[in-house]
Amino acid sequence: MMQLDELRTLLARHARPDFGTAIDGVLISKVDRALPPSPAMSGTVLAVIAQGAKRLALGDRVYEYRAGQYLVASVDLPVTGHFTEVSRERPALGFGLTLRPDAVAELLLSAGPGATAATPPGIAVSDAPAELLDAVIRLLRLLDQPRDRAVLAPMVIREILWRLINGEQGDVVRQLGVADSNLRHVARAVRWIRDNYAQPFRVEDVARLAGMSVSAFHRNFQAVTAMSPIQFQKQIRLQEARLLLATRPTDIAGVGLRVGYDSPSQFSREYRRQFGAPPSEDLARLRPALP
Repeated sequence: MMQLDELRTLLARHARPDFGTAIDGVLISKVDRALPPSPAMSGTVLAVIAQGAKRLALGDRVYEYRAGQYLVASVDLPVTGHFTEVSRERPALGFGLTLRPDAVAELLLSAGPGATAATPPGIAVSDAPAELLDAVIRLLRLLDQPRDRAVLAPMVIREILWRLINGEQGDVVRQLGVADSNLRHVARAVRWIRDNYAQPFRVEDVARLAGMSVSAFHRNFQAVTAMSPIQFQKQIRLQEARLLLATRPTDIAGVGLRVGYDSPSQFSREYRRQFGAPPSEDLARLRPALP
């Protein structure tokens, strides 16, 4: 497919170690060796794969997308992921665009919000239509055209958002821009739990913060995140612990306490359930891949 050939060429030419580009909100990933799955926050993002494949786990859901497909994350969620089908001769190449609720809302004001279905999941994968790939390629071409970039890049980003809103995952993106959507209410709760992950909380209080009844909150939170609020907090705690252990490998009990576990044995048990090995073994396994 000629579009993917040009997309691969542009991504390979402009990839940087920090993933950034000269266009605000545009990211390029180039990975040339297989790494173990690592925890991260998804961000609110459009991600298009041009070469290789990527696998993400969110709660009990697993998403895999490959060349010619795109992923949309409409809420900043704790995921574990890695690129697959990677080699030095054929690195994984991906394009990313940060999705900003205000930019989506501006488009919806112009075109009307359209019909909204039930609360969509926070992450979705689809095949990328030719029109979307064409817009992504034109945006990346502007990296070679600094004189045109400042004027044309915002216009092409707007077109990309329009393609997403009217595409297969339009409901996911549309709710990102609707201030009173269930997804935005859940996103408010997600942010609060993420910012206060080490503290115990009552679901009733977080539901009130999100502006929902407890039953509606449970239902919508599960739809978006694939987890209950308590499971979500646990995932954030364990991901943060894994990152902290990379810099404090001899203080396993201290790291557990810092992320909210009063019991070292409970911390070790839940860590093993999440990552397949207790903290000390997991760290030894990950050490070769750590920067």
